[in-house]
Amino acid sequence: MQRRHFIQASLLASAVPAAWAQANGAFPDKPVKFILSQPPGSGPDNVARLLGERLGKALGQPIVIENKPGGQNIIGAQTAARSPADGYSLYFATTAALVTNKYLFKTMPYDPEKDFVPVAFIAKSPFAVVVKAESPITSMQDLVARSKAEPGKVSLANEGPRTFGGIIARVINARTRMQANLVGYASVGVAVQNLIGGHADVAVADVASTAALVRQGRLRYLAVTAAKRVAGWEQVPALSELLPGFEMVGWFAVVAPTGTPAAAIQRMNKEINALLGDADVMQRMATIGPMAEALGAPEQTGAFLGAEHQRWSAAAQEIGLLPE
Repeated sequence: MQRRHFIQASLLASAVPAAWAQANGAFPDKPVKFILSQPPGSGPDNVARLLGERLGKALGQPIVIENKPGGQNIIGAQTAARSPADGYSLYFATTAALVTNKYLFKTMPYDPEKDFVPVAFIAKSPFAVVVKAESPITSMQDLVARSKAEPGKVSLANEGPRTFGGIIARVINARTRMQANLVGYASVGVAVQNLIGGHADVAVADVASTAALVRQGRLRYLAVTAAKRVAGWEQVPALSELLPGFEMVGWFAVVAPTGTPAAAIQRMNKEINALLGDADVMQRMATIGPMAEALGAPEQTGAFLGAEHQRWSAAAQEIGLLPE
């Protein structure tokens, strides 16, 4: 049964009387804060600052970025969940914070489904199966065949078994019935450097952190984890072409503490969606890595989040991932 909390929560928010706006003045009448779980200079931070600059101009109030990194997104998520539900504190959230953490931790100081309501979807950030440019492995079919011919000899580098990229690597290994040796590293950067150094045969890493190396001719993509081929990389197959229905990507979405007035949510949704349709914003975001994608009303973002919980719950069961 599909999870419907995010949709229901946004509908409840819509029931807040319009008198709120009259009593509190036109929204916003002071700076709006984006809380992030990542440090300055990270991918999500770069996207948030790009949007924040433009959004501030549209709203007539600055967007303040507050970085709260640490604890696998938990510190930032907890800070956002406990912020005033007045529309002026929003959470610029990632897949890990709103979905995958639930399948990694037995207890968390926030509830990703109950503590937030959707505001707007921002972008998707696909991962890729990648090899060295000179690798004799030329396709996913070739990779699968080689791993089966020599069980355990093909090494698949990733950022660790309980990380986003590591989980994707495990699911790919399971669904293709490869017999690759999964090797976890301290970070995606370390995994990629070991691939370049010849200490691994293939890696699963996000496109944002590998695109420059591919363009430089040092790495080569075998497939992307998006549902379809990615703009700018149309020559690279999507994994769904080998595994129908496959899609496991990172993403960014703006959510608000539960109880945030509908007037604030609707204004932010409208302005964010307008920005995501701007050609310059889309191009600048693409250079950072993510693909801008407006889903429409908050209810559509809520439906997407519910579907993601189903997707990752099934993946966790498939690979035997248990919360700790």
